[in-house]
Order: sequence, then structure tokens, then C-alpha cells
Amino acid sequence: MQMPNIRKTAALLAFAAATMGLSMEASAQATLAQVKARGSLNCQVGLPTPGFYALASDGTWSGMDVDMCRGVAAAIFDDPKKVQYQSVTSAVRFTSLANGESDMLSRTTTWTAVRDTQLGLEFAGVNFYDGQGFVVPKSSNIKSAKELNGATVCVLTGTTTELNLADYFRANNMTFKPVTNENVNVLVETYLGGGCDAYTNDKSGLAARRSAFPKPDDHIILPETISKEPLGPVVRHGDNNWGDIVRWVLFGMIEAEELGVTSANVTEMLKSSNPNIKRLLGVEGNVGEGMGLPKDFMVRVLKHVGNYAEVYERHVGAKTPVNIPRDGSLNALWTKGGILYPMPFR
Repeated sequence: MQMPNIRKTAALLAFAAATMGLSMEASAQATLAQVKARGSLNCQVGLPTPGFYALASDGTWSGMDVDMCRGVAAAIFDDPKKVQYQSVTSAVRFTSLANGESDMLSRTTTWTAVRDTQLGLEFAGVNFYDGQGFVVPKSSNIKSAKELNGATVCVLTGTTTELNLADYFRANNMTFKPVTNENVNVLVETYLGGGCDAYTNDKSGLAARRSAFPKPDDHIILPETISKEPLGPVVRHGDNNWGDIVRWVLFGMIEAEELGVTSANVTEMLKSSNPNIKRLLGVEGNVGEGMGLPKDFMVRVLKHVGNYAEVYERHVGAKTPVNIPRDGSLNALWTKGGILYPMPFR
């Protein structure tokens, strides 16, 4: 007698679940429309760090990851200044993105399985291949991470850095005492004040932070690299179109370097007979159409921000205080011995 009611109830619950799923999907798919309606991109960066997301005294942001934000804004608005920067700690970065406060995250974040599959996030690519290391005072005479047994180590909490540190010491039958904080500035001050024997982070972060030390030459980065840290921009899971926009802006900047298209010559390159350049710049085909962008969206990006090489050398290259040489590194193009490999524009 009750079976029809049970079936009816089950059907109603299934319908409600399906409706809720469609509602959530529709909401997730609205990121580009929300950004356009707002008139600016909400882009999350970290606490000010030289080379990647530096904050000037006049309130302007600059850096390699900042230029990723600027590139996406340029693709949408033809104006790289239409960005609202949100600077938060590592401990709350994913929550701020997942709950909709940020449209994207661009702040030296490592792509891992758990982050990609369990936090409602999606990595749009890799813009910097890195690895974790240690910085120590030169006066300590420590030459290798293997000499850190029993050391006190400053480490950012809520990060892969903290997990890698524990794994490294355990694998090498060594002990350490962690000094943790979610604020990188506090950790750096602790290290400089002698509160820990070593400070650990991605090597790019160590180089960036050391460049701002009162006496950078008094500190050395140890040779060991103890992890893989593929860093890149992140978006919320579920909005495939928005993920495509961030991903293809990144790929486009790398592709432009490979093809020799720069901020200085992009206008002239519109006349190129090279079919790959024509497709990149929207002279032929219309890659942007599938993402809700104009066909010349990469012209906008390159005009305002530049290609990958320009961004790299401007902020973290060998001629900057951060001084991370690119030649011979993983961050060189695949055609030059590195592993930067953009997907084809076709």
C-alpha cells in the first residue's frame, strides 16, 4: 500500500537533487558573466613577495603571478588594470576561492592530487616549475640539508611545504623542530631574528625573500631540492569555460614566446604569413569564440602584458634582485631544454 508513496518520494528527491545540481552548475558557469557585470576581476595573490606579487608604496601590485591576473583582465576587458587584488594567507586561500570571494588564484600554488580532486578546485596549468629547499645563514657553515639534523626550521603552515619538510626528515632518519605560522612575513622575521636555524619554502620563494633581506649575501640557499612544486593559477571546479579562459591565456603567453611575438612587435605580427601566428592572434580562426572572448584576445594580452619570457625576465630573471636564471632550467621552453610546452592554438 505504501510502495507508490515511497516511489513518489524517491522520484521527488531525485528530481530535487538533479535540480540542485543543475542550479549549482549554472551558478558555476556564470563566472565570466559575473566578472563582466562587476567590471573587474577578483584575483587572489599572496602576502607581498618580491618577484611574484610585490606591493609598492602607492598600492600597486606587480610580479610574475600578478601578470597572470593582468593577462586575464586584458583578455576580457582590453585593460589589465581592471583587477581587484586580494592578498590572503596560505591557510585561507582555497576557502576564499571556493566560496566565490575570488574569481581565480594566482600565487605560487602547488598542483597536487588532493587539491585538484577534493577541494572543489581546478588547476589551469603550470606557470613555474619549482622545488622546495632551505635557506640558512652563511655564518652557520652548513653546506647541505643533510646537516640539518636536530635543527629548528621555520615553515609556513597549511602548505605542501610543511608536509614535504616532515617527509624529508623522516626519509633521512633526521629530526627537526618546526616553527610554524600562516603568515610568511612573521616566519621571515623569526628566521632573521635567529628564531630558527633554517627557513624552508619553494626555492623561488627563498630567492624572492632573500632578495629583500637586509644583507642577502649573508644567507645561502642549500643545493638540495626536496620536492616537485608545479605552480600555477587555480579556479573553482565546475566552470569549464572560466577554466579555459585562464588556461589559454597562460598557454598563449608561452606560445607567443615560442613564436617570437612580443609586446613590442605584436601589431606588426598581425601581418605575418606564419599560420601559427595568425591563429594565435586571431587573424585566422576564432579560438576566443568558444570561451566568450573576442578572436583577438591574445593581442590584448600580449599588448598589455607581454609573452612569458617578458614576464619572467621582468620580475624574476637574472637581471632582477630575485635573480632566478632561466637558461637551462625547467622553466625554459621545451625547444630550449626546458619543459614549458604550450598546447597548440588550432
